[in-house]
Amino acid sequence: MPLVTTAALVSSAVSDRRGVAAFNVITLEHAEAVAAGAESAGSPAILQISENAVRFHGGRLAPIAAATAAVAAASSAPLALHLDHVVSRELLYAAEASGFSSVMFDASKLPYEENLAATADAVRWGHERGIWVEAELGRVGGKDGEAPLDAHAPGVRTDPGEAAAYTAATGVDALAVAVGSSHAMTTRTAALDHTLIGALRTAVPVPLVLHGSSGVPDDEIRAAIAAGMVKINVGTALNTAFSGAVRAFLAADGHTVDPRRYLAPAREAMAATVASFLGLLTPAPAGVEAR
Repeated sequence: MPLVTTAALVSSAVSDRRGVAAFNVITLEHAEAVAAGAESAGSPAILQISENAVRFHGGRLAPIAAATAAVAAASSAPLALHLDHVVSRELLYAAEASGFSSVMFDASKLPYEENLAATADAVRWGHERGIWVEAELGRVGGKDGEAPLDAHAPGVRTDPGEAAAYTAATGVDALAVAVGSSHAMTTRTAALDHTLIGALRTAVPVPLVLHGSSGVPDDEIRAAIAAGMVKINVGTALNTAFSGAVRAFLAADGHTVDPRRYLAPAREAMAATVASFLGLLTPAPAGVEAR
């Protein structure tokens, strides 16, 4: 079916009081796995390409974006295309030509005032072109090879009052917040601050985004959605499934030279992971608490 917009998927999730998942795409197999997993689950999904993934492809956005968009357009599931963790202005400005309906502009490592000014400028640029813009306030950590932050250290988590002022001043369409998760976690042991999520939901008038969801247990994700999270970002879990399947295949057959033989089970493992996460997007029933 034709690509849908991130804005439409997030708006529908807000109306239905559920989450919508966004999965990081690095290779064509990632995109195919997300589409297959979404079709299996009967759910919409967002395919997102990060600046790190673009760097992996030699700094060329157009080829991986075109391939991902083609996979999405051929799928029977409602799928959107999102450009994630954009730091470079050059990459931001390439979003429109490559068919992205949304961008996450990441100025979170800058001091607050610089983050606010840079993000407001990115939002103005995006809105002039009908592009939905997400930003981040607080430090989720774990990007670009840095060690995961102590997600509960002072100054790391997002302050609700600051988030309200930031959202009003920048005009962002969604806000990624630091509430206890971290990027690049390979174990699902993160403990989220659900009281903080609720306070942020009350203070901030736009949808909240949970980055680093690969490290968050199932019940924590459901409770986070119940508390107010909407967009649930998943990346490392796909890579863990991919790498595990490749390792298992090559351990059993160390002589194969045809990459299709191990890429096929890797793609299937990622599709199963996608379907599993999509099954978590209904919030926890009333009275069910996170661990």
